[in-house]
Amino acid sequence: MGRYSADVQGFDLSSTFRNLCRSSPWKWTTLRFEYLERPGTGADIVRAWLRRPGALRLETCDGQLLHSTTGINDSRDDMYVSATRRSWLLPAHLVTPVYDDAGLVRRRPEALYGEPSFGNGRLAAALDPVELAGNSPVPLEFPDTNRVFFEEPRTVDHEGRPALETIVTPSRTHVPSDPAQPLVHPGRTLIRIDAGTGVCVASQSLDGDTSGVGHWLKILGVDEYMLDDLFLAESMNLTDVRRHIPWDIGPAA
Repeated sequence: MGRYSADVQGFDLSSTFRNLCRSSPWKWTTLRFEYLERPGTGADIVRAWLRRPGALRLETCDGQLLHSTTGINDSRDDMYVSATRRSWLLPAHLVTPVYDDAGLVRRRPEALYGEPSFGNGRLAAALDPVELAGNSPVPLEFPDTNRVFFEEPRTVDHEGRPALETIVTPSRTHVPSDPAQPLVHPGRTLIRIDAGTGVCVASQSLDGDTSGVGHWLKILGVDEYMLDDLFLAESMNLTDVRRHIPWDIGPAA
């Protein structure tokens, strides 16, 4: 239902912005992108391949491996034996949320959420920016309990893709996914959400000591097929059947 829709015209953009921030788990399964923290500081861009629920590969622009998921095929027996309630939650894409008329998520169900990350929690928060909206709308009589307040969003182009952009300020109920690397800093923060994936593709603090801190993400591919071999620290070295395999015979073999 609206999984691949990027058309946000004709809808209330304030509600659309919040619902878009809740929608990422149902918008895509794999993502290929470039990622930069602290734009304008000279930090290096990394290239990333991500496959939900837990596979991530990061490389430098010249192809040097920085991080690769290991153990993606390990048994999960220990997790289930622990018998905690969280152990039995289903991944988000296997449960159905409540959608709005635009095909975006109005209310998120209880599920096993969480994105793979590296270094700090900012990347995971950007991939699923629900912290900007919460799992469901707040009661109309308590608008001050929204996670963030923001100006009327506007549609913009981000690296060739449609996005919603606005300036947000945190409320008293805002709880960042990673307090050390939040998406939203005290004061004003410029936020940009990709309309097709629900990913926070840009953030930049505008005030105080954190001015300029944020990230920039360029989406290169959505829902591309990705093999397990891509996410292993060492290749499985499977035989390429397209290549000729020589067979040495005779006395000299």
